[in-house]
Amino acid sequence: MRVSGPDAASYLNRMVSNEVEALEVGDAREALLLTPKARVIATMTVWRRAPDDFLLLTEPDAGERLVRELVRSRFAAKCEIAAENHRSVVVLGAGEDLVLNQYKSIANRDYGIPAVELVDEDAPAEAATTGDDELERLRILARTPRLGRELDDRVMPAEAGLEERAISFTKGCYPGQEPVARLHFRGHPNRGLRALVLDGPDVPAYDAELMLDGKVVGRVTSAARDPEHGIVALGYVRREVPPDVALELSGGAARQLRS
Repeated sequence: MRVSGPDAASYLNRMVSNEVEALEVGDAREALLLTPKARVIATMTVWRRAPDDFLLLTEPDAGERLVRELVRSRFAAKCEIAAENHRSVVVLGAGEDLVLNQYKSIANRDYGIPAVELVDEDAPAEAATTGDDELERLRILARTPRLGRELDDRVMPAEAGLEERAISFTKGCYPGQEPVARLHFRGHPNRGLRALVLDGPDVPAYDAELMLDGKVVGRVTSAARDPEHGIVALGYVRREVPPDVALELSGGAARQLRS
């Protein structure tokens, strides 16, 4: 979606979790739109196309709400907020410098390997197509949270590992800043997102419980088949659980993968 106009930069900077007003034209940065209680409404990449024109790339399921929330909070800010139709393709294994001069590209770190997202461009002719199952496997191994799976109204950004990549602790205020800053400077998350290897032949259901010594210590949020490990998964595990401890899962065990 587009946010454009003379107040676009300052308005976006007041609304999202990362510093975007200082972006150079052509640069992009990840950010979050949060509720006042610091729950994630939308993850996004903010791309500055011109001094007063930004394109926000987000997950399809978040698009309508992102537009609605930004329009609702605009008040007197002089900017236009509207959906735009674009086509994009992610090229895996390509560093941004390899294609920047030839394509409109944005670095993508969702899959744990060098990648770029090309907007309104075709993939290089030599690129092979990667299926959804492989992308999901790479996302899980990269510990990238997704709306509707790892991100919902139970989760704060720090628990999902989003502080480093999508939050600035030096910029001005934005919705949800107070609980984010309080947790960062005065406390710690009670749980964190961890990658797991699961025993057994079946992919577990969403929210399947992770147990330790008969007590629930976490839940599975995403899982995919992996040629090396069998089944890999993402799940939230309580902070006090050591990373080298095997967990119990209905029908098998869950071993934690090191970062």
